[in-house]
Amino acid sequence: MIKTLARALAAAIAVSASVPALAQSTTDIMAKTPSSAYLQDSRGAIVRSGTGMCWRTGYWTPADAVLGCDGDLLPPVVNAIAPPIVAQTAPQSVPSAPIVRVATPCDLHFTLGSDETFSFNGASLNAAAKKRIDEQLRGANCSHIDKITVSGFTDHLGSDQLNQSLSLKRAAAVAEYLGQSGINAPIEQRGMGKQQELKACKGIKLLHKLIECLAPNRRVEIDVKGVR
Repeated sequence: MIKTLARALAAAIAVSASVPALAQSTTDIMAKTPSSAYLQDSRGAIVRSGTGMCWRTGYWTPADAVLGCDGDLLPPVVNAIAPPIVAQTAPQSVPSAPIVRVATPCDLHFTLGSDETFSFNGASLNAAAKKRIDEQLRGANCSHIDKITVSGFTDHLGSDQLNQSLSLKRAAAVAEYLGQSGINAPIEQRGMGKQQELKACKGIKLLHKLIECLAPNRRVEIDVKGVR
C-alpha cells in the first residue's frame, strides 16, 4: 500500500514538473492547506487542464473536493479568488406590478319633456328644463365628456321650413346653456323638425287643445358620450 501511494505521488510530481502551468485558468483556485489531493504549482494554485479541469492525485476522495474544481460535489462560484463582496450577488428587488385603471363608459340619453318642454313656437329654456339638465349631468358623474349631441324637435303644426328652423333654435338654446354651465366638450346641434313625433293627437279639432296635446313633440333630446 505504501509503495502504491509513493508511486502515485511520484507520478503526480513528475506531471507537475513537466507541465508547470498546464493551461492555467485565468482564475486560480488555491489548494487546501496544509495538505491537498490536487496537483499544485509553487504558488499553491491547483494545476488545471486546457479545458479548466483540476488535476487530482491518485489518493483523491470526494472528501478532498475543492470549491471551483468539483461542481458536482460543491456549488460553483462566480470567481474563486475574488473578494467576498465581489463574488456575492446582491438580491435583486422585483418591481411591483403597476395598477391598471380601466375607464368605463359614461354615456347617457335623456329628453326634456313634461313641464320641461318648449312653448308653442318658442325656443327658450324654462327653469324646469335647466334644472333637469343640471341634475342629469351631475348624476352621471363623468370624469371626462367626449361629445354631446343635442337634437331639437317640433310638433307637426306649421310648414316644414319653419319647423326645421325652430327645431335647430331649440337645440342651440340647450347647447348655449351647456356652455354656460362649464361644459367644454364638443356639442353637435341637430334640427330634426317635425320628425319622430311622440304623440299624434288625432281627432282633436280645437287648436289650443291640439297645441296642448302635442307638447311632448316640442322637445330636445340630449346624448352624452364620456368616460367615468
